[in-house]
Amino acid sequence: MTNIVNLLGIKYPIIQGAMAWIADARLAAAVSEAGGLGIIAAGNAPPCWVRTEIRAAKALTAKPFGVNIMLLSPHADDVVQVALEEGVRVVTTGAGSPLKYMQGFKERGMVVIPIAPSVAFAKKMERTGADAIIAEGMEAGGHIGKLTTMAMMPQIVDAVNLPVIAAGGIGDGRGMAAAFMLGAAGVQVGTRFLLAHECNVAEEYKQAIVNAKDIDTTITGGVTGHPVRVIRNAFSRQLEEYDFIAKDQRAEAAAIVEKLGSGALKRAVDGDVAGGSVMAGQIAGMLEKRQSAAEIIDDIMRGCRETMSAVSKGW
Repeated sequence: MTNIVNLLGIKYPIIQGAMAWIADARLAAAVSEAGGLGIIAAGNAPPCWVRTEIRAAKALTAKPFGVNIMLLSPHADDVVQVALEEGVRVVTTGAGSPLKYMQGFKERGMVVIPIAPSVAFAKKMERTGADAIIAEGMEAGGHIGKLTTMAMMPQIVDAVNLPVIAAGGIGDGRGMAAAFMLGAAGVQVGTRFLLAHECNVAEEYKQAIVNAKDIDTTITGGVTGHPVRVIRNAFSRQLEEYDFIAKDQRAEAAAIVEKLGSGALKRAVDGDVAGGSVMAGQIAGMLEKRQSAAEIIDDIMRGCRETMSAVSKGW
């Protein structure tokens, strides 16, 4: 745990997941104040929004927080510039390689942590100059890869000489302890923070998480090559129909799905949990309590200590 805690300047090795339209200054600051690393998710938001959220977070906490930059966003270049200008301490990246920005990040002394869905990508990020790796399994909510956290984690840990942060399917102290057993230096938690008091999603979204059972998430958008894990609803069933379309019609189907998916997450965040994309991980089925970010972090850390203590006594 020590290496990632020291690297990030935080108390606990817990990073809050980057959830577009959800992970804003209020949530990020609350997580950082509680000892974790809060993250502002830039997503496809314009750079002016990102700058406003960074400044709002600074007003709420003096502790470190980060910004997640989705590299496929049309605003990526401008968001990177905002992060540099605002003196953000930590950047996490997804949907591509941060190579073209790495020199600028390093010149400003920023910690750069790419999200990796595979061993090959993790090794590439190490060569690029990353300071740590987030290994995210397909149990996670939102955009996912093909490997599970448990299968991927030890392989990435063995493949790189960097701290590896486990993500996907982690929502309590038992999951955190399991990640440490697989070689993780820390964990990233997303779905559980949806139930934080400081999280801005509509009550309907939070209730969908509370109501979810173990098999209630599904994967949509497979036809586009960019699969997304969501809670099953009328919208997801509509999209799933396109995953089984004839091979010679898949390009047309992908275009339709992309169009249908545009704005779907924002609809869900605003409360349309039937016609929106309710992104959530497979751990949604184990979540019931609405808590503050501090209570969530305390609960995870306490559960991790108890689990690891019980295991060590069993040996």
